[in-house]
Amino acid sequence: MSDAVVIGAGPNGLVAANILADAGWDVLVLEAQDEPGGGVRSDRGVHPDHVSDFCSSFHPLGVASPVIRALEPERYGLRWRHAPAVLAHPLPDGRCAVLEREPDRTAAGLDALAPGDGEAWLRLYRQWRELSDDVLQALFSPFPPIRPGLALAARLGAADGLRLARFLSLPVRRMGEEEFAGEGARLLLAGSALHADFSPESVGGTIFGWLLTMVGQQYGWPAPEGGAGALTSALVRRLEERGGKVVCRAPVTSVVVGDGRALGVRTADGTAVRARRAVLADVPATHLYGGLVGWEHLPSRLREDMRRFQWDAPAFKVDWALSGPVPWASPEAARAGTVHLADGVDALTEQSALLATGRVPGDPFLLLGQMTTTDATRSPAGTESAWAYTHVPHRVKADGGRDGITGAWDEREREAMADRVEAAVERRAPGFRRRVLNRRVLSPPALEEHNAGLVGGAINGGTAAVHQQLFFRPVPGSGGAGTPVRGLYLASSSAHPGGGVHGACGSNAARAALRAEAPVRRLLAPGFSAARRLLAGP
Repeated sequence: MSDAVVIGAGPNGLVAANILADAGWDVLVLEAQDEPGGGVRSDRGVHPDHVSDFCSSFHPLGVASPVIRALEPERYGLRWRHAPAVLAHPLPDGRCAVLEREPDRTAAGLDALAPGDGEAWLRLYRQWRELSDDVLQALFSPFPPIRPGLALAARLGAADGLRLARFLSLPVRRMGEEEFAGEGARLLLAGSALHADFSPESVGGTIFGWLLTMVGQQYGWPAPEGGAGALTSALVRRLEERGGKVVCRAPVTSVVVGDGRALGVRTADGTAVRARRAVLADVPATHLYGGLVGWEHLPSRLREDMRRFQWDAPAFKVDWALSGPVPWASPEAARAGTVHLADGVDALTEQSALLATGRVPGDPFLLLGQMTTTDATRSPAGTESAWAYTHVPHRVKADGGRDGITGAWDEREREAMADRVEAAVERRAPGFRRRVLNRRVLSPPALEEHNAGLVGGAINGGTAAVHQQLFFRPVPGSGGAGTPVRGLYLASSSAHPGGGVHGACGSNAARAALRAEAPVRRLLAPGFSAARRLLAGP
């Protein structure tokens, strides 16, 4: 028996477990896979001399997140490593937009592409620095973020607050057009917005594009030394030092519910594990509701709401072991940890339209990571460990290329799509294919096979679009980690604030569990439960 059982040892589950252990709780984490980490793992599966990350590689939100910073993973062995430049986007004419580590260098490069864009960049960055502490606290706090929201309101006043609200609601294409004369800066922002499932025309896309680029300007986009799994290892060591325990190969098959309360869990081998205080689920909302918790324990309206839950577009990823650095036609791209590949903002719009209409992009937008450029421990000197991913539709209706991809993702389709990804790199880096020693192809089904939380290959826990954020995440009336079952908390990226390695979803769940155990809260718990049932409907 433990005070709390955490289902899933992804970053959110491990953050939640650490926060509960800090409060003196006895915590048990149960993980279905052979090792902890979820999407934050690394291996040598591509080549014995090359370290490759399974899913997540760069962690800008991790270093910016007040949640992860407070846990001080650096004290438990984590070391962050940075590439010479943060992000690059080669342009069709051979020039390159670069997000440098230093703001003035970024501005100088953008000004060379379009006079005036350097000062425009510095203006945006100054605005960010004035607001960043409150913005990050608001983003990574439970919804509604009352304290940081009030601080922002006091700092801005009514008029500037409205201007900021308008700015953040803009599609990232429109924001780029209003702020910059040239394509370079616009591509840095729009490409960053497409790390989530925003199109350049999506309302609110500016939030993600601005956030990622400004965090990159302030903190960089670092990677853990030795592989993404080093972050997981630091969180596990921290937890174990406080008496917590992680058990792998222990898939949970159900949450045990009695009298409307989570009493514990049952694992695949039939073992019942009692939780005295709380169960926290770092699993997709679709796996929790109607899966681990039967519909008989949940409001009927929730079943209909979950039917409407929308996933983000699946990822298709290729990992490479390269005999040398990527031979970029634009030399500046060689210095960046992350490189975006698309011919312009219009190409990003075309990609988004193809995905929305169920067609596999023939010339896909790629996000490419140069890991040895970032962290020299990833492969032998003079070589490169690299990856690239793109997005594909959940339900393929047609192939925008010539390979007849149907979405079956059998060996022929996997190899055809991987060849398409390599061709997109080769066009910007002639000679790239000659440097490929080996590759690993991760189609959407393969991603889910490695981590059941990546449903259909979706990597962000559900769409980041406005209709499924804040109090709409995962369903209308949410926004917090609580569920209709007392003592059960949703701790995954299906909850607010969503995808990314920032730990906020786990933190919000842990703090909700701690608040529920406060003496006054315990006295009022029956009333809160009745109110939730009334709001949820029959």
